[in-house]
Amino acid sequence: MRDLLTLPKAHLHLHFTGSMRHSTLLELAERDGIALPDSLVDEWPPELSAADEKGWFRFQRLYDVARSVLRTEADVRRLVLEAAEDDVRDGGRWLEIQVDPSGYGARFGGITAFTDLVLDAVADAARTTGLGMAVVIAANRTRHPLDARTLARLAAQYADRGVVGFGLSNDERRGTTADFAGAFAIAERAGLLLAPHGGELLGPEAVRGCLDHLHADRLGHGVRSAEDPALLDRIVAAGIALEVCPVSNVALGVYSDLTSVPLPTLLAAGATVALGADDPLLFGSELAGQYATMRAAHDLDDAQLAELARMSLRASRAPSDVLDTALADIDGWLAAPSARIDL
Repeated sequence: MRDLLTLPKAHLHLHFTGSMRHSTLLELAERDGIALPDSLVDEWPPELSAADEKGWFRFQRLYDVARSVLRTEADVRRLVLEAAEDDVRDGGRWLEIQVDPSGYGARFGGITAFTDLVLDAVADAARTTGLGMAVVIAANRTRHPLDARTLARLAAQYADRGVVGFGLSNDERRGTTADFAGAFAIAERAGLLLAPHGGELLGPEAVRGCLDHLHADRLGHGVRSAEDPALLDRIVAAGIALEVCPVSNVALGVYSDLTSVPLPTLLAAGATVALGADDPLLFGSELAGQYATMRAAHDLDDAQLAELARMSLRASRAPSDVLDTALADIDGWLAAPSARIDL
């Protein structure tokens, strides 16, 4: 079995604050005297569950605490650079990092100023590391749909300057999916990739809502599509990619263990699957770790893992030169002799 760290791949489901290194969180908190909960210090990674609203509230509280340590422009640039370095270490060739500017605008001069900062940091990190990078701007389901429209217009404004998609995140049990259709229509007219979260905490009906009302091109998670064969057939026929995040699925209690993540069902149906880390800061596992856990849990061989990597790249908005080079290098990875497992 070949080393998964050298398998070229794209990372399509990574949240901005959740990409922060744990060591960086501790350092920045100490610098500014920010008291962190034990679950982010001595008990890291935290025990999480989203089985009910209380569990999700605890998860979101930890996320908000982590966001609070980002105080300066240099902090933002450091986060982006380290996220790029971590993906390169894990074999990443292309990263689409997802960010909700409304969570940072008050501290960084507004959502437009913060978006400018993130895009500049992304460009710098790409030059430094050689990793192809882009941004997906995401609205928050717990906020008013008019806020989502504001963010969609912002994303459209930057459609030719590093923003490639528009998403919808946070607890999918909150809000009404159809109410966000107007925001996604704005993003769709701008030619942006439409990538709402759906089908993790809720089942197939939530996925249908994302398809019917938001015209999703990709689904953040979407893993519960496996529970409805007709829905899964629809997803396959439409070429909609699923951003599956196995470690976070288990950590949040969606599945009891990694062997229960229905990756084989999705693949057998012909679904396009892009494995993602979601929030390494809270789940303790980064990009290559998702491939490693699925290799172990489902006894995937290297040809299957190589195809997962190909699917991640084909589902991305990577430019053709990045895509062609990475796909050729996957063929080279698969053609090389197997060796001991380093991951």
